[in-house]
Amino acid sequence: MAGGFALDWRFGAVGLAYVVLELAYSFRLKHLVVLDVMTVAAGFALRALAGTVLVHVTISSWLFVCSILLSLFISLAKRRHELVFLEGGGAGHREVLESYSEGLLDQMMAVATSSAVISYSLYTIAPETVAKFGTHNLMLTVPFVLYGIYRYLYLVYRREMGGAPEKALLGDLPLLIDVLLWMGSVVAVIYLKT
Repeated sequence: MAGGFALDWRFGAVGLAYVVLELAYSFRLKHLVVLDVMTVAAGFALRALAGTVLVHVTISSWLFVCSILLSLFISLAKRRHELVFLEGGGAGHREVLESYSEGLLDQMMAVATSSAVISYSLYTIAPETVAKFGTHNLMLTVPFVLYGIYRYLYLVYRREMGGAPEKALLGDLPLLIDVLLWMGSVVAVIYLKT
């Protein structure tokens, strides 16, 4: 924490908020249905905020919202995996799983995925985004986001990989290629304008 504050007091403050959030999660929030996954998502959003604070830029509200929604989706997929595939429905592993059902988690994932795709799509066509990058073509990256969401859902539902998102990302060649294509398309749209 001292190092964070030494770099920039705002970065230290975000780091402190993250530590407080993680302590609240460890001692109480991980036991509260819905708040458990929302806390995990908030942690990822704070990480994104910390990065922008450290490089002295204002975080885009779109980046903040998309970070929360995408991490919420991944957290819900992990809870679903724990509920379905851990012995005894996962209750011995994580007590809060007794409050979830497979159907409830499926519905929550559907809301999170839809919201994430819509938020990203709106970001690509938002007037401030078009003005910032000088192009309307960022919307051409939306199919890569859709494919990534759909591929991850496939991995969760058909390949039972929701329990380890990092392995799904790094271990699934089509998903990894999609991420690289998305990154390449973003760079091309922003820097190779016609």
